[in-house]
Amino acid sequence: MTPRSFLLTPQLADYVRESSEPVDRIAADLIAETAAMAERGEAPATMQIAPEQGAFMRLLATALGARRAIEIGTFTGLSALYVVSGMPADGSLLCLDVSEEWTAVARRYWARAGVDDRIELQLAPAMETLRALPEVETFDLAFVDADKTGYPAYVEELYPRMVTNGVVLLDNTLRAGRVVDPQTDDDRAIAELNASLAVDPRWETVLLPMADGLTMLRKR
Repeated sequence: MTPRSFLLTPQLADYVRESSEPVDRIAADLIAETAAMAERGEAPATMQIAPEQGAFMRLLATALGARRAIEIGTFTGLSALYVVSGMPADGSLLCLDVSEEWTAVARRYWARAGVDDRIELQLAPAMETLRALPEVETFDLAFVDADKTGYPAYVEELYPRMVTNGVVLLDNTLRAGRVVDPQTDDDRAIAELNASLAVDPRWETVLLPMADGLTMLRKR
């Protein structure tokens, strides 16, 4: 039940993880608990990021020296755990989600890792919370892993709130390969967004074939 890229065989996925920064005990326990929830039908396992993606996000947060970050879509908290662990002691992460049940799991693991005092969780529709934030350059790093049809609006709202050279990460931008032949509204929304971002002069854009596709945007 450990998430892996649809582009990788199980053997290659194991190799990738063995060749990357190891998963610590707290993250491993969170991955296992989320997988158990999925097996019981209490949560979709596909909503959790892959461990190698988390390691990349932690490295990126550290390399950027990110002190203010925002996450849209938190689920059980693995991505937030990785991001905040890559930030300095005075860094803070704002998480936007609507599920009290799933984020209750996140809160337990953040507390266990000793980072809960650096994470603010807002339980409300993300767009409402995002639009209520001042339109000033605030965030060094953003991660979006929420409703796919909402991605274009999230990107627009994030733009004025990102610092110059700030980075936005968009998850699931390959849609298991369906972006080349969209089958659903979610697929079409992501395919159209990918096309528009590739020519948007406000962003430097690269779509990484990591996990289910991870688009990296740098604000010019």
